[in-house]
Amino acid sequence: MKEQEIAEILLKENEEYKKLGEEHKSLEGVLAEIDKKVYLTPEEEVERKRIQKLKLVKKDRMAEIIREYKKSHSLN
Repeated sequence: MKEQEIAEILLKENEEYKKLGEEHKSLEGVLAEIDKKVYLTPEEEVERKRIQKLKLVKKDRMAEIIREYKKSHSLN
């Protein structure tokens, strides 16, 4: 089973995965808004980095949930 298929299953069956996906998408939108600006203040630059890190943390956790799913269903 491919990771995309597992992700689709998890979106339906796993509340944490679903919530992480929604938060990741929301952060992506915020980042896109920041990136529309021609110039960022130092504060905006710090905020941009913070959002990028948060986004990465959520994506890493989602990947971990997929690995756990594979392991518990013996899908290596």
